[in-house]
Amino acid sequence: MRSPEITANERTALAALEARLGHLHLRQRLGLEHDHEAQVFRRGTHFFHLENWHSMHGLIRGSLRLAGLHERGRRNALAIEVRHHEVALPNLPSAFDGFTILQLSDLHVDSSTEFVDALTESVRPLDYDLCVLTGDYRTRTFGLFAPALAGLERLRHDINGDAYAVLGNHDTIRLVPGMEAMGYRLLLNESTKLTRGADAIYLAGIDDAHYYRMENFHRAGHDIPRGALSILLSHTPEVYRHAAHADYDLMLCGHTHGGQICLPGGVPLLTDADSPRSIARGAWRYHGMIGYTSVGAGTSIVDVRLNCPPEITLHRLRPAEGGAQ
Repeated sequence: MRSPEITANERTALAALEARLGHLHLRQRLGLEHDHEAQVFRRGTHFFHLENWHSMHGLIRGSLRLAGLHERGRRNALAIEVRHHEVALPNLPSAFDGFTILQLSDLHVDSSTEFVDALTESVRPLDYDLCVLTGDYRTRTFGLFAPALAGLERLRHDINGDAYAVLGNHDTIRLVPGMEAMGYRLLLNESTKLTRGADAIYLAGIDDAHYYRMENFHRAGHDIPRGALSILLSHTPEVYRHAAHADYDLMLCGHTHGGQICLPGGVPLLTDADSPRSIARGAWRYHGMIGYTSVGAGTSIVDVRLNCPPEITLHRLRPAEGGAQ
């Protein structure tokens, strides 16, 4: 189903977003989204993506049923684990020692109410200082987005305090006004200053760098002082080189689902990212930058996980030994 036409109220909201991001960014993003939907509905020879080939969905489900794995995989997909990641940062200001960031990624919240129930129950009891969401709120890469907004609104009631987010390759920029109205702050090649007393760190976010390629590192980091501790939110790990050489201390991302359906031992069959498999899940490092790729809480293509449990992650910032305070 095609996306609904832009209403008068949405035009007003998008006009405010245009003033913030610039005419060119909004025009390009909306234009690329329109082209993407046109390719999906034409089934053009130059477009292929497993998420949009619905016969493939049935083939995967059927194969899993034949193997006796489908129902187990569906149960696994609702058993969300809470992961803990200690991040030792050399230049962490002393006031931020123990600062904890909850990362939620690849939620695809319109997949089912059963999943949103499991997600909110997992988030509700957690203790953290800040929540970040690293993209992919919609199940499909096209079409309606109101169901995703409804799921995000349910989730927002169980997120304590501030919540910052970036868009993924499944997301339309038309989600932004609705998300921000319910209390999420989207970082679209933008940054914000987080303060504790006289100390500060910086949080930046880039627009989708996987399909839409709308990332702009110069704009995202423009207001971050040289030498300040900075954290980057990116939907995909594919821009890890750019992030490291832009002097980010920590990069949080998702997109890969960790493979979602993996061989025993968690070996992914497919990650859909143009990056080394060594950074497709969990903690990693590139030059001086620490990275973490969440395997995500939701599912894509089929609502199944095998040898790859869904996760939400608590990142606890600590000063590295001998680091500047």
